[in-house]
Amino acid sequence: MMSIQRISEIRNDYTLRQLNELDVDSDPFVFFNEWLNEAIDSECNEPTAMTLATSTFDGKPSARIILLKGADKEGFTFYTNYDSRKGSQILQNPYGALLFFWPELQREIRIEGAIKKADEEQSDDYFKSRPTKSQISAWASPQSKVIPSRKYLESLKSDFQEEFSRRTIPRPANWGGYILVPTLFEFWQGRANRLHDRIQYTLQNDEWIIERLAP
Repeated sequence: MMSIQRISEIRNDYTLRQLNELDVDSDPFVFFNEWLNEAIDSECNEPTAMTLATSTFDGKPSARIILLKGADKEGFTFYTNYDSRKGSQILQNPYGALLFFWPELQREIRIEGAIKKADEEQSDDYFKSRPTKSQISAWASPQSKVIPSRKYLESLKSDFQEEFSRRTIPRPANWGGYILVPTLFEFWQGRANRLHDRIQYTLQNDEWIIERLAP
């Protein structure tokens, strides 16, 4: 077991790159896609993995890793069970934050905004594109609920496999997409001696304001 003292001694210096105001696009969506494509091209581990933070109506937060499934001018799309913990919190408080971290590039991006449901046609289209076993899992898993055992979950999976063995698997009514509509982006580039580069975009009167933040 690693001691507390040793944990406190772990540190890495970041010297790969720098981030200047002249390097960024005036449109944060364009700049996001530049960084995402670079993460994909650089074969970063799970480049579309992101932390999603949500909270209850009284501000109790929770966070988890999910996968980005769409990024455009409308926002950032992900899919889940609407009855899950995150779904329940989004219903109570429709605001959230995303965090992408690509250690191979010494970069991260924070995004904040309101969350809305994707329309049913979009959710249907994505569900149809999923592998059959993933479609079955969406039906079988009572996501975030307490279950008695792994055997119970496997039994549910088997039951739904049998039910849908001879017909097309429809999207469950309680499963679909959400879109986070950004009002803030922060692009972070690691730099030496903890003097990191941080460039922030904030949406003000339909215009993106670009500012540098202290590390």
